[in-house]
Amino acid sequence: MISTWVSVIVTLVAFVDEARNEDGKQPCAKIKMSSSVVPMGSPVSATCIIRDDCPLDIGQAGHIEWHLGDRILPSSPGANESSRVSQVVIPSFSHTRAFLTCCVQASTVQVVAGVEIRAGYPPEAPQNLSCQTNLTNPSTLTCQWDPGQQETHLLTKYSLHTQIWDSNENHSYELQPGVHHLVIPRSGFVLFSEMEVYVKAVNDLGEANSAPIILEPISAAKLDPPNILNIQVVPKKYGCLKLGWSLSQHQVWLQGFRLNLEVRLKTADSSQWGQQPILMSKVKATRPVDLCRLLHWTRYIAQVRVRYKQSPWSEWSSSQSGVTLESAPTGYLDSWMKVSGDMKHEELNIHLFWKPSKQFRANGQNVSYTVSAGKGGKVCSTTGNNCTFQISSKAKKVYIRASNSAGRSPPTAVRIYPPIAVAGISDLSVVPQDDTSLLVQWRSHVSSSLTGFVVEWKPLLNTDLSLAQFEIADRNQTSIAITGSFEPYKPYEITVYPRFKDGIGLPQTVDAYSRQKAPAEVPKIKITKTWQSNVELTWDEIPLNKRNGKIKNYKVFYWNGKGVINVANADPKERKVVLTNLDGVSLYEAFLMVSTFGGSRNGSIINFETEPFVLVGLLLAIIFIVLGCSSKRKRLKGHLWPVVPDPANSSIKRWTSESTQDSYLPSDTEEPDLVYLSHLSFLDLQVKPSKKSHDDVWFNSSEDTSDLGESICGSPFIPEYSGSNSDSVPYATVVFSDPCSSPTPSGPPVYLRSESTQPLLETEESFSPKCYQNMRSDERQTEQCFFGPSHDCVSIEGKDLKTLWDEFPFLQALTMNDNECD
Repeated sequence: MISTWVSVIVTLVAFVDEARNEDGKQPCAKIKMSSSVVPMGSPVSATCIIRDDCPLDIGQAGHIEWHLGDRILPSSPGANESSRVSQVVIPSFSHTRAFLTCCVQASTVQVVAGVEIRAGYPPEAPQNLSCQTNLTNPSTLTCQWDPGQQETHLLTKYSLHTQIWDSNENHSYELQPGVHHLVIPRSGFVLFSEMEVYVKAVNDLGEANSAPIILEPISAAKLDPPNILNIQVVPKKYGCLKLGWSLSQHQVWLQGFRLNLEVRLKTADSSQWGQQPILMSKVKATRPVDLCRLLHWTRYIAQVRVRYKQSPWSEWSSSQSGVTLESAPTGYLDSWMKVSGDMKHEELNIHLFWKPSKQFRANGQNVSYTVSAGKGGKVCSTTGNNCTFQISSKAKKVYIRASNSAGRSPPTAVRIYPPIAVAGISDLSVVPQDDTSLLVQWRSHVSSSLTGFVVEWKPLLNTDLSLAQFEIADRNQTSIAITGSFEPYKPYEITVYPRFKDGIGLPQTVDAYSRQKAPAEVPKIKITKTWQSNVELTWDEIPLNKRNGKIKNYKVFYWNGKGVINVANADPKERKVVLTNLDGVSLYEAFLMVSTFGGSRNGSIINFETEPFVLVGLLLAIIFIVLGCSSKRKRLKGHLWPVVPDPANSSIKRWTSESTQDSYLPSDTEEPDLVYLSHLSFLDLQVKPSKKSHDDVWFNSSEDTSDLGESICGSPFIPEYSGSNSDSVPYATVVFSDPCSSPTPSGPPVYLRSESTQPLLETEESFSPKCYQNMRSDERQTEQCFFGPSHDCVSIEGKDLKTLWDEFPFLQALTMNDNECD
C-alpha cells in the first residue's frame, strides 16, 4: 500500500513539481543509476542531480534527502559537493521491488525525482524436457518441462526451439508467461525423422537453455492398448500357450513394423500378476507368440502392451484366459496321520489328511486320491483331502497317489506313528495377526527324539473334516503363522502335536478367534438360592455361535433403593455368583455384563427382594419347639407368670376335667377367660373307725396340715401333674370325708382357706380368718370353723348364710346335695 502511494507521488512529481527551462522540456532533477533491475541482495548506488536553473529555493538551510519507500536513507559521506547533487549507496537491496526518491528538505519536503528498483534472480535452465507424439488424426507432438525450483521474482519468458535434421528446418515457439508446455502441430515435425528440441528461459538478469533432446517422433508415440485375439493350446507341447494379438484400428498401419511386446500372466486362482512380465522384442502384430514353461492343466489369465523402439509403453490390454494341456500329477503330498487304538490290537483306526506340497502339481482336472497299504491293497479312494480307514497293526506305512485322466503321480509314503504318552510342548497360545492369519506359539521340551511339530486347526461351528488344515513345523520352531480363510467372530480349535521318532506325543489345544467383538446375546439371570443376607445367581452358557469371542469375564451389577451400585465378578467357567451382605427386606435390581476380548454387552435387568432372615429363623425355631414340647412350654409359662385369681368371676360349677388344668395368660388379642383365674385343691381323707367326729380329726391332730393347700394338679383329675413343685397360689382347699364312697358323713365338709398372704378381696385382711358356715342343699345350717390356730376359731351363729357366702363367693359354688354322689 505504501509503495503504491509513493508511486503516485513520484508520478505527480514528474508532472507537477518539475521545473522547466525556456523550452519547458527538461525535468528539474533526475536520478542516475547503473540499472533499475538488480540481483537480489546486491549493492545499489544512485545519484540525484538538481538542475541549476530549477526554480527551487534550497537555500543554505535546505538539503537533499533520499527515501526508499517510507524509510529515509543517509547520504554517502562526502557525496554532497554542492547543494544540488547528492549520492546514496544501499549495501544490500533485499526487496523484490521498491521506490527510491530524491527529496529537497526546506520549509517543506519536495520530491524532485524517483525511480523503481526491482530485484530477483536469473532464470534456471529448464529441466526434464520430454516430448510425446499423439498418433491421432492429425498427429501432434506435445513437449513439457520443469521451470526449476527457484522463484526468479522477475518476469521470465520461455520459448521452444526445434531443428529437423533431415530437412534442416528450424522452428521457434514463444510461450505465454507461466506456461511450461507446448503442443507442436503436425507441420512442425516428421514422424520418421530425428529432430533436436530445447527450451530457452529469459528475464532481465539473464537467460538459460535446457539440455537438448534428440528424438524420432514415431519413437515418442504412445500407442493405443493392443487387443488379444485368442489364447490357444499348443498341440503336443505341455506347458505352452499360443497368443494372438493386434494393434488398435487407428494404428493398423503400424502392423508391418517390428514392435516390442510384453505379456503378463497369472493363474486363475491368484490375485496378483507375475513379478516379471515376459518381454518379446521385434515382433510383428500379424504373428502370434508362444508362451511356454507354464504349469500343466492350469488356467492362465494374460494381458499385453506394446511400444515402438523406446517409446512409452501403451496401457495394458483387456484380459483373456487359456488352459494348458493336461498331464499326470507330479510331486509329492504333505500328509498328517492321526492314529487311535492300541498297537497290540489287530487293527488300528487311521485318520489321514493330505495337501499339495510346494512341488506338487495336479496337472489336470478331476484329480482323485488313492490310499494303499502296500501288498494289502487299496484302503481308501476319494476326491477330498482326507480319509478314514482301519488297517492292520502290523502295517508300517501307507501310500498316497494322485490320479487324473492323463496318469498318476509317484506314491507318497506315510509312516504310521502310534500315539505315545509323552509331553513335548507347553504354554500354547494364539495371537491374531490380522483377519486372515494367526500366530501360534508354544514352548518346546528338550528331547533328542523330537523330530518336529504338527499344527492343526479347524472351525468349531462346522464339523466337516475337509475343513481341517495343518502345517508341519521343524523341531527348532516354537511359533508358526497359519493363514487361511479365517472368518472373524468365529471360533477355531488350534492343536499342536509333538512328533517323536517313535510316535506322536500328547497334544495341547486352545480356542482362538481372528477378530472378536461383544457377544450377540446375554443369558438371563436366574435366582437359584437365597439364605440370610445372601443370594445365589446363575445363568446359562452362551451358545458358541453367539459368543463372538472368548469369554473374558462375567460381571453382575446390582443395587437397591440407596442408589449404590455394587459389582460382583464371576468365574467364566462356573457361571454363577453369590451376592453377600445384602440389606434385609430390600428390593434389588441387577443385570449381567458379559465381556470378550473384543467388547462387552449388558443383559436385561431383573428384580429380587431379600427377606428378614432373623425373624424367620426365630419363628421357625419357636414353631419346632412348640410342636415338640407343647406341654413343657405351658408348664414353663406357669412358673414364670403365676395367675392371680379373680374371686369376683369364680364359680366352681363351671369346673370340668379340662378346667382343672393350669390356666394360662391369654395373648393380647384374645378375650380373657374368666373361669381359669385360680384353682382349688381337693383333699379326700379316709375316716378312721376309732374317730367318729370330725373334730377329732382336725382339732386333735398334731400333724402338719400345710400340705392341704397343694394344687389341683395333684388330684385325680390331672394325675400326671405334681402339685408339690407348683408356684401357683391356690384359692382354697376343700376337704371331703369320702362322701361318694362311704356312708353319709356325720358332719359337713370342711373348707380351708389358703395360707397365701395375698388378700383375695379388698376388705379382707391378710390374717385372723373368720369362721364360716357350710351351706347344704337341705338348707340346714351348721356351724363351721375355718382352720387357723385353734384359739382363733370363732363360731358364727344366727347370721344369714347368704350374706356370709357373699363375702366368699367362690366357695359358694361348693354347695352340694347328698344325692350328687349318685
